[in-house]
Amino acid sequence: MSDTTHDGALATSRPPSADAGLSAPELARKYGLSVSGARPGLGEYVRQLWGRRHFIMAFSRAKLVAQYSQAKLGQVWQVATPLLNALVYYLIFGLILNAGRGMEKGVYIPFLVVGIFVFTFTQSSLMAGVRAIPANLGLVRALHFPRASLPISFSMQQLQQLLYSMIVVVIVVVSFGNYPRLSWLLVLPCLVLQFLFNTGLALIFARMGSKTPDLAQLMPFVTRTWMYASGVMFSISEMLKDKPAWIADVLQWNPASIYMDLIRFALIDNYGASNLPPHVWAFAVGWAVLFGFGGFVYFWKAEERYGRG
Repeated sequence: MSDTTHDGALATSRPPSADAGLSAPELARKYGLSVSGARPGLGEYVRQLWGRRHFIMAFSRAKLVAQYSQAKLGQVWQVATPLLNALVYYLIFGLILNAGRGMEKGVYIPFLVVGIFVFTFTQSSLMAGVRAIPANLGLVRALHFPRASLPISFSMQQLQQLLYSMIVVVIVVVSFGNYPRLSWLLVLPCLVLQFLFNTGLALIFARMGSKTPDLAQLMPFVTRTWMYASGVMFSISEMLKDKPAWIADVLQWNPASIYMDLIRFALIDNYGASNLPPHVWAFAVGWAVLFGFGGFVYFWKAEERYGRG
């Protein structure tokens, strides 16, 4: 009986724990615990992405190779698909609707081919971005890595595909009398700016598509409308010369049109500066920075929610 009393006295005299009364967040901070999958700071997130740069490049190359792995012609379709699109649009818009009116002889076909290939770069990046999270849920849920790696790698895949396709673009352009000159070097900064814009766009729609998978079904209609409004098959200034000038300005200042026209200006001799809207380079840089940085931050804000629910 006395033993029990003695033990009880000891128990009641034991000092209270130092952690008593602390809330769960306070205990976590005290012992250095953090929430699993919590969003890192923006600077840390960028460092994590840089650390995964080899994965991003390898993943984009693997996707590029696998894209046509089931087709007998394989990677030939990377070039053949936009080239066939250009042929169809030439038959309809070039021959039947005479969309090349107002252009000098031999300009319309290079104009059309450049437009198709360059716009396809943006269109494909956007579509890949929409599906980036839903199509890779297994990977997202199984491994811990910066989720922005996926839309960035898909944009990189589309850039690689465009670079392969540029071989055909150069052949078409040269075959119509447009030989290499210093202005061709402008293609490089144009593609860099377009890649930054496309990546930002892919990041924006990757976040939207992660919560609304049905968005992927709507996007073909959006991109088709965007294509017709961007002057892929016709000169905006020529087609709208009888309309108020602000309409042509708005359409020419849209980013898809900006990057197409800059590359046309670089590659096609008779496509001069008069075909470009005012302040074209300022708009090209502005769109790239706005969407590139803004899209990255917008995607990062929801980092901890991807793959959940």
